[in-house]
Amino acid sequence: MAQVLEFRLPDLGEGLTEAEIVRWLVEVGDVVAVDQPVVEVETAKAMVDVPCPYAGVVTARYGEEGSELPVGAPLITVAVGAPASGGPAEVPQTEARETEGSGNVLVGYGTSDAPARRRRVRREQQVLAPVNGRPAPEAPEAVRPAPEAAEAVQGPVAVISPLVRRLARENGLDLRALTGSGPDGLILRADVEHALRTAATPAPATTAATATATAPAGTRVPLKGVRGAVADKLSRSRTEIPDATCWVDADATELMRARTAMNAAGGPKISLIALLARICTAALARFPELNSTVDTAAREIVRLDAVHLGFAAQTERGLVVPVVKDAQGRDAESLSAEFARLTESARTGSLTPAELTGGTFTLNNYGVFGVDGSTPIINHPEAAMLGVGRIVPKPWVHEGELAVRQVVQLSLTFDHRVCDGGTAGGFLRYVADCVEQPAVLLRTL
Repeated sequence: MAQVLEFRLPDLGEGLTEAEIVRWLVEVGDVVAVDQPVVEVETAKAMVDVPCPYAGVVTARYGEEGSELPVGAPLITVAVGAPASGGPAEVPQTEARETEGSGNVLVGYGTSDAPARRRRVRREQQVLAPVNGRPAPEAPEAVRPAPEAAEAVQGPVAVISPLVRRLARENGLDLRALTGSGPDGLILRADVEHALRTAATPAPATTAATATATAPAGTRVPLKGVRGAVADKLSRSRTEIPDATCWVDADATELMRARTAMNAAGGPKISLIALLARICTAALARFPELNSTVDTAAREIVRLDAVHLGFAAQTERGLVVPVVKDAQGRDAESLSAEFARLTESARTGSLTPAELTGGTFTLNNYGVFGVDGSTPIINHPEAAMLGVGRIVPKPWVHEGELAVRQVVQLSLTFDHRVCDGGTAGGFLRYVADCVEQPAVLLRTL
C-alpha cells in the first residue's frame, strides 16, 4: 500500500517568508531518494536547491516555474512504498524506509529522531492523493492528525509562519480580521504589514472612486525578491537604529603607491578593497564598540569577538552584501582572494545564505559608481558602516605646499547607541591616518 506524503516549502532561514520557483528538478512519476533535490528556488538571499526528506514516487507538483510560493505552501507529494508509474518494480527498500528522513533538510524543516511524532502534528504530511489513477489507501493511525493538532492548524486563522503571528501579536493586530493574499487565503507577512500601515495612516477625505480617477498613471513594480528584501532591511534599519554620520577627506597617494609596489613584487595581485578591509579590521581592534550589535530585548550592547566583514556588491539581481568571515585573521592576499571569490559568486547568483549572513561590520566602496560621498544606511543589525568614495586627483596641501594628490572621502555611519561621536571620530581618524600613511598600520601588526 502506498502512503502519500506532502512536502511543503521549508523555512529557508534568516526570516525569509517566500521563494520563487526557478526550475523543477523532477517530474511527476519520477522516483526520488531521501535528500534528493527536487526544485531550485530563488529567495531574497540566494539560489537554493530544496531536498525532499522522503523517498518514493512523485505524484504531484505544485507551482509553475516563475511563480512565488510562501513558506509552508505545498511543493510536491510523494507516494512512499508505491511502485513506479511505469512498471511493477517497488521503490528500493533503502530509499523507502517507511517515511523516515535524513536530517539534512533545510532550516526549520529538518528531520529528527522522532519522525512519527512530527507526522502526527503536521497537517502537510497527512494528505493522501491518488496513485496511478487508483484511490490512495486510508491513512494509517500513525499519520492521522491528532484532534488538537488538526484544530490548531485548520482553525479560523490561516497562518503558518510564527513570524507573522508574532508581528501581529506585538502590534495588537487581530489576525481574524485579515484576508490573506496567499494560497487558500494564507495570511502572509505582507498582509500584516499592510494592515499595520493602513491602521497608522488617516483615511483620505476623497472617496475611493475619486482617488482612482486622480491617481497618476505609471508602472507598478512589485517589491519582492532581492529588491523587497533590501527595502525591508533598510526600512528596519532607519526605524530602529539612531544613526549618525561623520566624514573626512584623506590623501590616498601613499596607499596607492604601496599597492603598486606590492603588485610589482610578483605573486597574487592585491586589491584596493583588501587593503581597506585590512585597515578596517585594525581600526576595529582599537575601537571594538563599532563591531557590535544591540540586543534591544535585554537592553544590552553585545561586542563581538570576530569581524565578519560584509561588502556591498551590485548585481543584476540587485544589491547584495556578501560576508568575509573572520576577516581579522586574514592578510591582504587572503582578503583579495576571498573578495574576488565572493564577488564572482554574487555576479552569477550562486551565493549561499551562509555567505550572505552573519556580518558584523560593512565596507561600502561606492566610489566604483563615480561618486565622492554618501551617508550609508547601516546594515541591520550591525552597528556601523564605512563608506569609501572615488579616489581622484585634487589640489592638496602636502608638506606645506600645494600639490595634486590622490584624494578620497571616507564616511562612517554608526549606531549612536553603541558609542558617542568621540569613538566614531577616533575610528575614522585612524582609518584616514592609515590611508595617508600605510606605515601606521604596521604598528598594529
